[in-house]
Amino acid sequence: MHSFLVVMLMVFIYMSLFFLVAVVRKDNSLADIAWGGGFVLIAIVTFLLAPGYAEARQVLATCLVTLWGLRLAIYIHFRNLGRGEDYRYAKWRKEWGEFSLIRSFLQVFMLQGALMVLIASSVIFINLNPARGLTIFDATGLAVWCVGFFFESAGDFQLFQFKKDPGNKGKVMRYGLWKYTRHPNYFGEATMWWGIFIMALSIKGGFVAVISPLAITFLLLKVSGIPMLEKKMAETQEGYTEYMKNTSPFFPWFPGKPAGR
Repeated sequence: MHSFLVVMLMVFIYMSLFFLVAVVRKDNSLADIAWGGGFVLIAIVTFLLAPGYAEARQVLATCLVTLWGLRLAIYIHFRNLGRGEDYRYAKWRKEWGEFSLIRSFLQVFMLQGALMVLIASSVIFINLNPARGLTIFDATGLAVWCVGFFFESAGDFQLFQFKKDPGNKGKVMRYGLWKYTRHPNYFGEATMWWGIFIMALSIKGGFVAVISPLAITFLLLKVSGIPMLEKKMAETQEGYTEYMKNTSPFFPWFPGKPAGR
């Protein structure tokens, strides 16, 4: 319990600092950069708080989460350079009016901080419950994580390259991984957390960490991921509705035969 409280305190301070910078810059998009870095903070803090000597599983899980979190934070930072505040945050700022400051603190930064802790529960469990020896669950989890990391990083890179070309302005990205899923980055992010959870199954009671991948998968599929983004894209991007009809929304599948439909 003491270790968990320390994690929550560190996340509170971390997100509060980002909030203060966001207030000065009038840009709540900083919360998106803080997202990846927050998981790195949680992984490292729980690794350092672990009882006894570090075991291989703790080192592996911490390194995987750190690699993912840093890559995501750096990517979003450079993606957002010169773009101003993201449309979601700008819309909320306008809607919240005189209460935008307190609501930004609670509903953007503090809420994301709480979700970080929830989603990171699998790596928290691994780090605070050291167990010797790697198992088939660790190998399987690592393989699943690698698949997810490939989809997210390659998907982000392909989209970045696509948007760099002025000739693609106004066009729908439907090449590379985007030919098989409308959201390879979201699929990849969820898959990575399923991988970390599978590693947690090597430890007694590790099944409780399933809340981690379930939470991120639900958020991406039903709350702030696909629904919010696709509503905007369908309204503003010509050809996106047709793209939706022919491309799987989440799980990679062959074009024209969307999985899950």
